[in-house]
Amino acid sequence: MHTSGPTPYTAPAADGSGGFVGRRSELAQLRADIGRAGLDTLSGRPAPRGRVLLVAGRPGSGRTALAEEFARQVAADYPAGVLRARLTDPDGTPVPTERTARDLLRALGRPVRAGAGEEELTEALRAALSGRRALLLLDEVAGSGQLADLVPESRDCLVLAVSRGPLTGVPDVRPCTLGGLDTASAVALLARCAGETPRVTVDPRAAERLVEACGGRPAALVLVGGWLAAHPMASVAEAVRRFGDLPDTLPGEAADGTAPGARLVPAPRPRPAPAARPLVRALLLVHGSLPPAAARTLRLLALAPAGLADAHTVAGLAGCPVDAAAATLEGFVRLGLLRTTAVPGQYEVPGCLAPLLAVLLRELERPADVQLARARMLERTVRLLRSCRAAAEPPGSRARREAAGLPRALRFATPAAAAAWLDSRLPALRAAAGLAARDGELDTLARRLVSALTRALSAHLEPGGAAPELYRLYELLPPVAARRGLHGEHAAALLALGDLDLRAGRPREALTRYRAALEAAREAVADPAGAAARALESLGDTYSALGDRPRATDWYGRALALCQTRGDLAAEARLHGRIGAEHLHEGDWEEALRAWRAAAAACRRLKDRRGYVRALEEAARVQELAGRAEEALRTRREALRWARRLEGGPLDGPSGGTGYGEGHGHGAGRRAPS
Repeated sequence: MHTSGPTPYTAPAADGSGGFVGRRSELAQLRADIGRAGLDTLSGRPAPRGRVLLVAGRPGSGRTALAEEFARQVAADYPAGVLRARLTDPDGTPVPTERTARDLLRALGRPVRAGAGEEELTEALRAALSGRRALLLLDEVAGSGQLADLVPESRDCLVLAVSRGPLTGVPDVRPCTLGGLDTASAVALLARCAGETPRVTVDPRAAERLVEACGGRPAALVLVGGWLAAHPMASVAEAVRRFGDLPDTLPGEAADGTAPGARLVPAPRPRPAPAARPLVRALLLVHGSLPPAAARTLRLLALAPAGLADAHTVAGLAGCPVDAAAATLEGFVRLGLLRTTAVPGQYEVPGCLAPLLAVLLRELERPADVQLARARMLERTVRLLRSCRAAAEPPGSRARREAAGLPRALRFATPAAAAAWLDSRLPALRAAAGLAARDGELDTLARRLVSALTRALSAHLEPGGAAPELYRLYELLPPVAARRGLHGEHAAALLALGDLDLRAGRPREALTRYRAALEAAREAVADPAGAAARALESLGDTYSALGDRPRATDWYGRALALCQTRGDLAAEARLHGRIGAEHLHEGDWEEALRAWRAAAAACRRLKDRRGYVRALEEAARVQELAGRAEEALRTRREALRWARRLEGGPLDGPSGGTGYGEGHGHGAGRRAPS
């Protein structure tokens, strides 16, 4: 799913040629429906929710173009802006409501808790829209349940839904059902897409026959017009003949447009209803006229994540240079095969064409070649993300040096350019990570892609802004790691999720994550990263946050024993400090003092002077609370003597390496799964 922010922008061209044609009566109907009294108003009750208008029609009927044109015309009436979201993925899978609500909140600039559920997010969205005059354009609505959960409670808001058919169950919805364009509008659209040649106007009868053959469907007319523009010597009559000679089924399809038992690319999904047959003929007309390399690139666009593609995506899929990929994309736009978007250099595969391209890809490309193309695309995406993260590093850093060795097309000139690229490509990057993780055959690339994306997000976003995105990315890793028997990575991903749960105020969910991480770490043959110790310590942190001091102390003690076995002095010092803090809260002065003295000893062995001073100060505080003033005074003098040694000189050991002075960390300082 992709959204735009609440600031109106010029919608993508409805017909691929820079303007909108026809549908005057439908536009007038939609405008009239805004002010028409609803059932609540007629019964004397104020409308409890925003007005819902529905544009319904088959794929290729121009329903999205009509909705965009209407939004453009009425945008001035909604000063809070226009929010756009697509509620069905290109493969036909309905988008979860929580994902839609999260993205709309992000577009509104509202903070979102990491891992927030559907109910919390939809409530937050309604609160964000309360008292605001905004227009929500929800494209490709799969069902009434999707729509009902997103309708604002503000009567000042307008919802414009686009769907294949009626949406029963949505109160007081105003449907506007589309068929084909009227003949005059359809001929005008054909003439506009065919270019400046007068072929359409000098042969009006042939143009009308072509319009009739296309059923007045705008998507089919745009493609046929693009074919005429690409073949300036061909007449409209020839286009009619060629169009009529084409089959109205794709390779491998049955007569009803279905392909029983076929595997959709990139993975099995619920099949959409059969497309309008004129659209199939129009696509075959254009596809058959392309050079072999361009036709193959067009088919490979079925693999574009979220239906979004740029020059790098195509360069990876087709294995061609970036400039050649950019030229190919521009050519596809002129043919009506792609739409431009609000993001410069990024294009969208029309929803009506995506399932047809998937069928062509499945039937005309070898599975091994498809998988290779996808692997190339993901590999290029990983390199771009690494370059994006490197742009945020200081000059002279290792990451910047490595990025300097990349081809110019993969480098970012400034950190701002890298951040802008990451923000604009985030929907496609998210989709790429999800598809790779679910594929099952590219697990190594999936892990690398998720790791690169999490690092780039962490480098360019504030922690609060990155956390919701990181949470969904970390959720992709446990199934992949479990599938490959990578228990250490499985544990690391669960630990990261637990940390985010704990920071978001969900300690019970965090406990579940940490326990699962502990089990995964115990399954590992080796645990060089100390995931088991981290899980034990995290369980202690969580019980401490819950105020359960005995359990916190118990889990810290287990983690301490494991760290002592591993010889991890820094963790040992930190855990002694954690245990000392818990005993201090319980008023157990002797145990608290014993723990802080042990922490001080570990810091001294580490040559961590700052940690040693901190441990001595805590020990002195415990002695004071226990009524041992003279001992506290001696301990403070020793701490002061060591503190003076710190002034003006470097430490002998790592600064702050023990970490117990940072509070009960909630994952502070942990590395993301790599």
